[in-house]
Amino acid sequence: MSLPTLFISHGAPTFALEPGRLGPQLAALGRALPRPRAALVMSPHWMTRELAVQSGAMPRTVHDFGGFPEALYRLDYPAPGAPAVADEALALLAAQGLAARADPQAGRDHGAWVPLRHLYPAADVPVLQLSLPVGADPAQVLALGRALAPLAARGVLMIGSGSLTHNLGDPALGRAGVPAYVGAFAEWVWQALARGDQAALLDYQARAPHAVRAHPQADHFLPLFFALGAAGAQAGQVRRLAGGVDYGVISMDSFVLGEPSSIAAPLTPQTPRP
Repeated sequence: MSLPTLFISHGAPTFALEPGRLGPQLAALGRALPRPRAALVMSPHWMTRELAVQSGAMPRTVHDFGGFPEALYRLDYPAPGAPAVADEALALLAAQGLAARADPQAGRDHGAWVPLRHLYPAADVPVLQLSLPVGADPAQVLALGRALAPLAARGVLMIGSGSLTHNLGDPALGRAGVPAYVGAFAEWVWQALARGDQAALLDYQARAPHAVRAHPQADHFLPLFFALGAAGAQAGQVRRLAGGVDYGVISMDSFVLGEPSSIAAPLTPQTPRP
C-alpha cells in the first residue's frame, strides 16, 4: 500500500516542547499509518544551491536557532539515517534529469526533527532529508516531489515541513489576537487543496488573499508543493489537521494527502476553522 504524503507546519522550535493542538494529531497519525521504511523530509532550514540528499547513517541533531529556552538545546532526535533510500532518491532524480549530490555530513535541522518528535516520538523510523534548492519556485519544487513519488509506493513517508503562514516580521507576532489574514490565507489553501486545484496553488502569490503578508518569503510555503508532487494522482484526496495558530501569526494547519481510506477520517472540506 502506497503511503500518503504530509505537509506539516512545524511552527517555532518551541513546538518540540509545546505540542499544542497539532502535536497530538501527529502522534495519532504516526500510530495509524503503516510503519514506513523511512521518512524523507524537505525543510526550508536546509537550503542548498545544488540539490542534495542527506545520506549519512546517523545524522546529528542540529539546533539551528537562537534565543530559546535552554531545554530546547538539550533535545536530541537520534533516529538513524537511511543511506539506501538516499541512493534510491538520487537514482529517481537522475532519471528525471535532476542533478543532485549525496551529502553524508548534513545534520538534521529543526524543520525535520521538531515535528518528527510528535509523529514518531521513539525516533525509531529512519529519517533523511532532501534540500530545498535556493531560488526554486513552486513548479520546480512540485517537480521534485513528482520525481520522488515512487518512493511512497516503496514504503517511504514523504514530508514537506514548513508553515502554512510564516511572517516573523509581522507587528502582530506574539500579541493577543490573530490577524484576519492568517485565517483567510489558510482557508484559501485548504479549499484549493480540497478542490484539487493545483493551478491556483502554483499561482498562489497572485490568487490567494494576503499571500505576500502570509509569506513575505516563499521558503516555508514551498514544501507544500513537494508534498503535492509526491502525492501524485492522489493529491486531491486531502485531510486537514487543524493546528490552530501559534504566536498570533503562524498557522499550524497541516495536511495529509493521498491517505488510504482504511485510516482516513471523513473528508470534510467544510471543517470549521478553530
